[in-house]
Amino acid sequence: MGLIVQKFGGSSVADAARVRNVASIIIDTYKQGNDVVAVVSAQGDTTDDLIEKAAELNPKASKREMDSLLSAGEQMSSALLAMAIEAEGYPVVSLLGWQAGFRTDNVYGSARIKTVQPERLKNEIGKKNIVIVAGFQGLNGFDDITTLGRGGSDTSAVAIAAALHADRCQIFTDVEGVYTADPRKVEGTKKLAEITYDEMLELATLGAQVLNNRSVERAKKYNVEVEVLSSLKRVPGTIVKEVAKMEKMLIRGVTKDTDVARISVIGVPNTPGIAFKLFSKLAAKNINVDIILQSVGRNDTKDITFTVAKSNGELAVQTITDSFDLEEGSVVCDTNVAKVSVVGAGMETHPGTASKMFEALYEKDINIQMISTSEIKISVLINAEDADKAVSAVHKAFFPVD
Repeated sequence: MGLIVQKFGGSSVADAARVRNVASIIIDTYKQGNDVVAVVSAQGDTTDDLIEKAAELNPKASKREMDSLLSAGEQMSSALLAMAIEAEGYPVVSLLGWQAGFRTDNVYGSARIKTVQPERLKNEIGKKNIVIVAGFQGLNGFDDITTLGRGGSDTSAVAIAAALHADRCQIFTDVEGVYTADPRKVEGTKKLAEITYDEMLELATLGAQVLNNRSVERAKKYNVEVEVLSSLKRVPGTIVKEVAKMEKMLIRGVTKDTDVARISVIGVPNTPGIAFKLFSKLAAKNINVDIILQSVGRNDTKDITFTVAKSNGELAVQTITDSFDLEEGSVVCDTNVAKVSVVGAGMETHPGTASKMFEALYEKDINIQMISTSEIKISVLINAEDADKAVSAVHKAFFPVD
């Protein structure tokens, strides 16, 4: 039949009953004549539990040792899943990330995949084994275990699918696919039958937690067709793939991101190159910047406001304070903000999208602090306490409840 790569998240293998359920999904796929490679995350809250155990002993543990510790979660779940399949009488083997050929750079905690050397995978598939791979991990140039960061098992699965030229990569989650908004919090959401790589990448980057954005980037690069579906209900999911350019207006989803800090730098000298100097200092600290707003200040100065991940807020303030001779209080960090976005192909050729979004926010008396746009998305920065209300209002504007 074909070669199918399947990925199962922590909630899908949270306990023995769910591990057996996942085993049955894999076995059913195998019985249909397919070769199967399954990538698995750590069970439930295992990763968070391991982080707590480390903090009890050493709150400042090195990232190298943290990677060695955290990789144990996926090792446990891959072995347990293999045992469940073995108990049903099917040939199976579990492999750690390095055994499956994952080679990464040397950045502990958020390593990037450099190559996947698939010889061992191909050998096991050739023996007609079901292969279970511990996701989220690899081996660096020092032969140390590295981890790929949160959501890294998604990236592991897509990387294997690309290396093996799989027929499909299935990402099993606790929801039935990609929705127009979080169905657990927003009324009247709709499941999408398909979505483009670019749209899915925007949704993932802007706060949708269905897929890891790095996995979508890799899927697009290697043209891996991805299906997002439920491990708890046997129903069709959402296909992520390249499709023809949309001519009609089509909003795909509304998201929120509360992992945002707004940095305001007041009274920056109005001289050529000052923005370059400021943002190059942040880049040197590996701080990613999102929305940027520059405005005219007073006395031949200007104000620059931008957003970063909340975890980088203090570092951004310290970096700017150390790098520029500014008055005390000129650099302000506000973490009480959230980013709400709409995403959809065809947006750039259909006027009125922004006005409809802004009207929905106005009707709920929600103030917009900053705005960012691209060809397929519009994002606004608002007060964090208004985030859920904003998502519901904007979603209702574009997807009226029947």
